[in-house]
Amino acid sequence: MSKDILILGIETSCDETAASVVKNGREVLSNVIDSQIDIHTLYGGVVPEIASRKHTEKINIVIKEALKQADVTLDDLDAIAVTYGPGLVGALLVGVSEAKAICYAKNIPLVGVHHIEGHINAVYIEHKELEPPFISMVASGGHSHLVIVRDYGKYEVIGRTLDDAAGEAFDKVARAIGLGYPGGPKVDALSKEGNPEAIAFPRAKVENSVYDFSFSGLKSAVLNYLNKCEMKGETVNQADVAASFQASVVDVLVDHTVRAAKDYDIPVVTIGGGVAANSALRAGMKEACEREGLEFYYPSPVYCTDNGVMIAVAGYYEYMNGVRHGLDLNAVANLKLGE
Repeated sequence: MSKDILILGIETSCDETAASVVKNGREVLSNVIDSQIDIHTLYGGVVPEIASRKHTEKINIVIKEALKQADVTLDDLDAIAVTYGPGLVGALLVGVSEAKAICYAKNIPLVGVHHIEGHINAVYIEHKELEPPFISMVASGGHSHLVIVRDYGKYEVIGRTLDDAAGEAFDKVARAIGLGYPGGPKVDALSKEGNPEAIAFPRAKVENSVYDFSFSGLKSAVLNYLNKCEMKGETVNQADVAASFQASVVDVLVDHTVRAAKDYDIPVVTIGGGVAANSALRAGMKEACEREGLEFYYPSPVYCTDNGVMIAVAGYYEYMNGVRHGLDLNAVANLKLGE
């Protein structure tokens, strides 16, 4: 019988200090997340310096709790996986430094993980039957990627945002209509009270690049609509604005993803990242996949937002592929998938 592989995953790329122990890449033994949302809400968005300081305060506590919940010690671990990019460089450095220190002290292998890779791998947690290849659409506050997952740890990026990420657009529109931060969940909730067809916001297409995304024009269209209403003294129906904006984002994400699955003849689609928790996106993608005869998999909301589980899962498959990093591993704020 083969030995169980235990991976500790550490995630500090933005405003969640997270750690998790995962067995054999699919069994979650612990999942500890210390969120800073309440702090950053006061400022209307993430303040990098504050995020870094809070990670420094919480990282040891979070890791100790993850080990406790999993009923393991550092000596039981086969490797430590840590997000080393992309993200806020100060925040990333906290996790990377912590992981390197533990690996050095305990002589444990170190595996650096790309943050987007983590979001792609989150879908394995609750769908143990899922195996590559598949099309993965990852949408979050900083990223919108369309990826062909050829095999475990083998990725081909075929589309990405050329300006604003989907989650970033959600945050900016939420702020513009007075919902505050974090924008995604608040827009989603308010949209349920509005008419998604009330306002004809654009569905952006990138010429000669059918899988790329662009949400800057949509964001500008919403701001222009709000400004025109203000100039004319017209009352803004916030719910209709939220619903119409959300419908535009969802339509583009669904269209590009389904198109890619059909064009590349890959009949399996997954989603990941913070925006993947959006109820309209989940429903829209499910409906489109059923219509086109595609299999559709998605993580529970807790695994869509940043967490250590997804990093441990991704780290497991990298570890099994022989990936090891030295103690010179550094944080890379703009790390590209595949580097």
